[in-house]
Amino acid sequence: MTRHLTKALMLIAVLGVAACNNPDRYANGTAGAGAGANAATGISSSPLGDPNDPKSIAYFNQTVGDTVHFAEDQSTLAPEAQQILATQATWLARNSDYGIIIEGHADERGTREYNLALGARRASAVKEFLAAHGISATRMRTISYGKERPIALCSAPQCYAENRRAVTVLTQPGNS
Repeated sequence: MTRHLTKALMLIAVLGVAACNNPDRYANGTAGAGAGANAATGISSSPLGDPNDPKSIAYFNQTVGDTVHFAEDQSTLAPEAQQILATQATWLARNSDYGIIIEGHADERGTREYNLALGARRASAVKEFLAAHGISATRMRTISYGKERPIALCSAPQCYAENRRAVTVLTQPGNS
């Protein structure tokens, strides 16, 4: 009985976290489910824009890259993360009308408080890197979700690695 109750509570918790996520958060702006009727004309009605338009959010997310990953219990930027962020900085310098929200995330291990603090350190590391590469701090803000918004839902090393991240979220011009 206790085992089934534990499983039921875990399922409810996972469904609760999933329900808090925005289902269009990672939309890619291409034709398909949720795409606008103008897809055949080449006009994207996605709020992220056309992934082929170098000034669109969809292009930034897919081509430039909006996510960097971290080692376990670390907020230090690895060389691969620095390369992605350098590309982000170049794109952001050319597209200065976008605001930036940097989300810090952690894997499921550890306490809520620890992971919120770790997520904050990760988001700050990204913000500091972008600022050092010429992006105005007034365009950026950070938020930590800790372990509250996983993108991989399993208790395995590959899921932990996917969830240890910082995501650069662009805000539409005038909506920062």
